[in-house]
Amino acid sequence: MILVQEILELLNKFYPVNLIKVESVTNEMFRCTSDDGYYFARITNYKSFDEQLEEVNYTNFLHKEGLGVSPTISSLNGNVVEKIILGNKEMLTVLYKPVPGVHLPRNQWNANVLKELGRQIGKLHRLSKKYERLHTVRYINDWHDNEEYAFLKYIPKEEVAIRDLAKDVLLTIKNIPKNDTNYGLLHGDLWLENILVDNGFNLGMVDFQDCEKHFYIFDLAVPIYSALEYSFVGRGSIVEYGRQITKAIIEGYLEENDISSEMLERLPLFIKLKEIFEYSLMHMYWNKEKLTEEQIRIMNHYRMRLEQNHSIPIM
Repeated sequence: MILVQEILELLNKFYPVNLIKVESVTNEMFRCTSDDGYYFARITNYKSFDEQLEEVNYTNFLHKEGLGVSPTISSLNGNVVEKIILGNKEMLTVLYKPVPGVHLPRNQWNANVLKELGRQIGKLHRLSKKYERLHTVRYINDWHDNEEYAFLKYIPKEEVAIRDLAKDVLLTIKNIPKNDTNYGLLHGDLWLENILVDNGFNLGMVDFQDCEKHFYIFDLAVPIYSALEYSFVGRGSIVEYGRQITKAIIEGYLEENDISSEMLERLPLFIKLKEIFEYSLMHMYWNKEKLTEEQIRIMNHYRMRLEQNHSIPIM
């Protein structure tokens, strides 16, 4: 309670807003209520000032180009990333206007909505190419330089089969020839939870904190993986559902941006990368001495699937 009160006072001091309430959404994101609506404040040192500034300049560019992303509010000092002292510690703050829309119920992620998502991802990548033609990207990392991809550092040494699979997937993807048509700035974490949908089925994207330089197809792999993991509710065949949503997302994407048949053929490889990524994060962040029954169940589910190199059906 003391923390949110301090955040409320600091935001009102640094920004041209009149906030009356601050609520914690996560450890880093806060929902802020004002007389004229809502804002969201991100307060974190997860990435450096230069990385966050480059990310915000990128997302503000996307917003100005008409993509559904959250625009920022500059501080009274004219900064889109502001330094504040919170609890005797310097923190980096970004204040956002919200994107219109809500999280769809799981059973509403059908082929029509996912085709629109594919179209918006295609637009995102088309605009990313434009941004990179106009601006040199200096601080946002290539995907493989981020700690979350240090799979062999976190997956236990005794899990030989999974480590061999992780090594092979990483090497295979790193060796794919890069060019400005298949590789560049992207969202990097397009779980369906990071997509908002309004009454007119316009889509908005939030949480660009993990944006990175990667093969564009990774931004297609993540929502397909997310839909199969969390949004299939048992009506019909999950194999058929996987094929339908993959087809829908790709069709939507191609309305806004090109992608080669060679990269599309590699889609299962990038879904496997995402699967290993999630498993490695469990080892990276979960306390192995205090795992809950649910965490043990999830980890064992991933372990069995990866040890058998089970393919998620999408094509």
